[in-house]
Amino acid sequence: MITKAQGEHKRRSSYETIKTTVSMTNNPITRSPQENPAAPTKPASWLRHILPALLVALAIRMVVVFFTYRDLPDADKHYEAFGWEMGWIARALATGHGFSSPYYPLSGPTAIMSPLYPGLLSLVFQFFGVYSLTSAFVILTINSVLSTLTCIPVYFSAKYSLGLRGAKVAVWAWALYPFAIYFSAGRVWEYALTSLLFTICFCIAQRIHLSAKPLAWIGFGALYGITALSNASVMSTLPFLLGFALWQAHKARKRWVLNGAFTVITFFVVLTPWTVRNYRALGVIVPIRDNIWLELYADDFGNAPNDHTSPPTAGDRGYPADSPAELQKYLAMSEIPYLAEKKAMSLNDLRNHPHYAFLIVKTLRRIVYYWTGYWSLSAEELHAQPFTPENVFYVSTVTLFMLLGIRSLWRTNRTAVMPYLLIILIFPITYYLTHPMMDYRQPLEPAIVVLGVAGALSLRRTDARKPAATANRDLASEAR
Repeated sequence: MITKAQGEHKRRSSYETIKTTVSMTNNPITRSPQENPAAPTKPASWLRHILPALLVALAIRMVVVFFTYRDLPDADKHYEAFGWEMGWIARALATGHGFSSPYYPLSGPTAIMSPLYPGLLSLVFQFFGVYSLTSAFVILTINSVLSTLTCIPVYFSAKYSLGLRGAKVAVWAWALYPFAIYFSAGRVWEYALTSLLFTICFCIAQRIHLSAKPLAWIGFGALYGITALSNASVMSTLPFLLGFALWQAHKARKRWVLNGAFTVITFFVVLTPWTVRNYRALGVIVPIRDNIWLELYADDFGNAPNDHTSPPTAGDRGYPADSPAELQKYLAMSEIPYLAEKKAMSLNDLRNHPHYAFLIVKTLRRIVYYWTGYWSLSAEELHAQPFTPENVFYVSTVTLFMLLGIRSLWRTNRTAVMPYLLIILIFPITYYLTHPMMDYRQPLEPAIVVLGVAGALSLRRTDARKPAATANRDLASEAR
């Protein structure tokens, strides 16, 4: 026979169990990933979770490829749509001129571009023809496959910070993400390659503090070095992601000083052959690229698209790729003297024509553009970019969900959100000072998608709290 006290204890125990279950259901991100591991699954279960998304992602991208690849071999424009500087370098490699000629006329050796993607494109040219339709189809297909494969690190990155449900949603979000589709299936550039490599690096950075094995840290440094050879801008994030991982390893009382040294040394070892090549070919030490002063000269005081606010000292500051006068100067001077002149002219601007207010305002405008897509709604802008209003709405919406995701994770799991904050704050700085264009944002897009999913899920959890709160009150009344 159950006494009244035993019955009351039983009801209270049942109530606490149900309350805990409801709370965990509506707030899945309440503990750090280490404290809230996913339920054990079979080794290949993750592939079953994402295989449909992988197939859909590839199918969509290939449909876009079929509509775009015929436009790449544009001989009238010197095949610029076939990779611009990267395509011209790839042509030089494929035709036996080495890593050279970053613009259409054949010229001397260069370090204006990172080497990884031009090397990949040159292999396509060698097997399928320089600037051929077949090469266009093949390289866009490769880009599409690389973009599709990015679903895998997106899944593991999101699973670490959002849980299994969030990971499944994030994979589909990346599969259907318009920027990921367009910039992989419609453009010849390193976007898809860098996005895949950088997202793998980020995924490793989230977890590497859990490993005390030197080989894991060595592999991390090597992969980061390879990624930097695809896009040098990712180098800015390594000290911060590595520093955060080492801090977590230190808190866990694991070996961190030596492992951090392994990562840094391996990173520079991977870059060393390319740096040596640049020194032998150009006579100066260039770790990866040498074009920073050209970018600063042309953009800090030059005209952004349809921007008429540049000071009088701007003049006509084109690039050799689009200015015949600058191209002739580049060919006459060769690369290193030409870039040295741009450095001297940029420093002269800063010393004698500083226009600090202009530089500050323009940098702020770049920041706004980077996260909203808004530069101007003038008649000239709308004529050149007729879809600007739609793009502003789309980019701003993505940014809003990203910010909601940051807020949600900051409240529930600050350890998980910190790596995202680091790359969101650090990676764009290069582009705030030069080109804030949407395509140069692509290495960051997988992280933006994961944070956007976190934001969307946080809104759903907010909506679910009302019926959950009602259920809790009913349970409490019944228990009493």
